Amino acid sequence: MSQTVFEPVEIVEATLAHGAVLAALHAHSFSAEDVWDEEALKQLLPMPGVVTALALRDDQPAGFLMIRCVADEAEILTLCVATAYRQQGIARQLLTWGVMEAQDRGADHMFLEVSVKNTAAQALYAGTGFVQAGKRRAYYPDGSDALVLMHSWGG
Repeated sequence: MSQTVFEPVEIVEATLAHGAVLAALHAHSFSAEDVWDEEALKQLLPMPGVVTALALRDDQPAGFLMIRCVADEAEILTLCVATAYRQQGIARQLLTWGVMEAQDRGADHMFLEVSVKNTAAQALYAGTGFVQAGKRRAYYPDGSDALVLMHSWGG
């Protein structure tokens, strides 16, 4: 079976100056009750342990990944890819970047929550080594459960 090879994206570390771009990407990726606005993102960006990767395709913002690293743990706070750039391997590239960044910061494993309704994201995470570690009942504003996923690579 052959695997599709996608064109690499440029990944840059996002700063406060990217707040509006990140907010626009988030707004196009999540339902209204789940969207983080520019102010919320600008509050998260400078927090200790938070690092954000912005993916650019032909100098255009295509998606981003925000993680938080504390001690030996990392957490994916959010991952989104603009609709026009989906199914092009960008989320996988951002996840790979995130795992490498977490490893560089001393993390041994990474966690995230994903809606039980988001089967596309579940497939992406399973394909990159994440396994279910728990469930949070009625976690999302729409009342849906969240699967807690974990990826381990160290001690």
